[in-house]
Amino acid sequence: MTPEDPPTAPIPAVPETSERPSRAARTREGAGRSAPRSGPRSRRRAGSGRRAEPAGHGHGHGHGPAPAVGRTVRRLLAALLVPCGLAVVVGLVLLAPSPSEYRAVLDGSHAAAAGSGAGTTTGAAAAVATQPLDGTVVRAGAEADCADPTLAVEAGAGCFPLQVRLDEGPASGRTIDTLLPGGPATPRFADGDAVVVAWSGGDPADASGYQVVDRQRGGSMLLLAGVFALAVVLLGRWQGLAALGALGITLLVLGLFVLPALLTGAAPVPVALVASGLIVAVVFPTIHGFSARTATAALGTVMSLGLIGVLALVFGGLTRLTGLDDSSTELIGVLGAGIDARGLLLAGLIIGALGVLDDVTVTQTSTVWELHRADPSSGTRELYAAAMRVGRDHVASAVNTLVLAYAGAALPLLLLFTLSGRGVGDLLTAEDVAQEVLRTLVGSIGIVAAVPVTTLVAAVVARSGRAPRPGRSALPRA
Repeated sequence: MTPEDPPTAPIPAVPETSERPSRAARTREGAGRSAPRSGPRSRRRAGSGRRAEPAGHGHGHGHGPAPAVGRTVRRLLAALLVPCGLAVVVGLVLLAPSPSEYRAVLDGSHAAAAGSGAGTTTGAAAAVATQPLDGTVVRAGAEADCADPTLAVEAGAGCFPLQVRLDEGPASGRTIDTLLPGGPATPRFADGDAVVVAWSGGDPADASGYQVVDRQRGGSMLLLAGVFALAVVLLGRWQGLAALGALGITLLVLGLFVLPALLTGAAPVPVALVASGLIVAVVFPTIHGFSARTATAALGTVMSLGLIGVLALVFGGLTRLTGLDDSSTELIGVLGAGIDARGLLLAGLIIGALGVLDDVTVTQTSTVWELHRADPSSGTRELYAAAMRVGRDHVASAVNTLVLAYAGAALPLLLLFTLSGRGVGDLLTAEDVAQEVLRTLVGSIGIVAAVPVTTLVAAVVARSGRAPRPGRSALPRA
């Protein structure tokens, strides 16, 4: 090179090393550009592994609604549930009494209880024979000798004199003197207590026609109901409000159909099954809306209720339970021999089990749907296995809930049998305790059966739709 030549920069060895990363970068860019063109083939290669990535993995799981349920499955659900709905309608027509029939039973039972003498009736019969009135204790005296021959107490036993002001009724504002029999089972009242006074319906000026029977608890119960409603709405918001509406519907079904039908002599078990079907048909859509998920939970509940009804009839007959206790005995005394006490026992079992069944079936169905939403590529067997792991824990706690609920209700009875010195076998097979055992075991069998049945149906229904293909985002393209 001569000095006149223009200088040229030397070529160092560095470009040799810098050229290699640029090739790698170009290779990565080319692979990224070519991926969409070879999408089906790359998806097949990705699918040859153990499991493909869930849809929308690059953007997070659970975006967008779950895949729609197939049309065939929707028709199958309708084919199974519509006949159940028609059976409920037919049952309502056949079992629901007319208002005149119901009124005749109420008037006849009231006349029968009143004819037996208001002063000698107790429990349910006394409630029918008397009219409750609000009153206020003006003065509660100390225990004294009982001088009222109408009170069923032993001679020389103590009584508690009360002065009560009537706050309603034909003698409102009048103060009456009455006596309460002494004893540990008699409640104690103080000045100013709000009480309920039973009036026999005779001469309003006759103080012997009035008797203090209970305390007024309306205000406290309304406050508790308000706190409950507020808690449900604060947690559930609109769905909590719908749940309160569903609770009102359930109470209407019990008050307008179940009680009138039973009092007019309808068969208790069919009444309970029809009422349960009506509650499922109305309450489930009210809370959860009209969807395949709701229909799946309803189908699982109906199938489990049918199993519980069959088991209740079979084992109710095998154990030869009569269903006779203090309440049913008084009811038969008021209404006559037309009441099926054992049928009432089985009907109460079915209605009580429904309260736990709907929780189990709805939870299992929602679990399957959320698992499918999180991973639409999972198969029916995988959905079923994952949801059953949740269901086993749920059913274990639900069965324990039933046992504790029935044991709590029968706790005084259990204490009495314990004091009697009878063995465990005699205790569990006695009439009163065996009724609670029957309720617990039959209800638990229905709950145990509801978990796999509902989970399997939900897994099949959830997988019937067209799921997004693996590797494609669930988010819409920009």
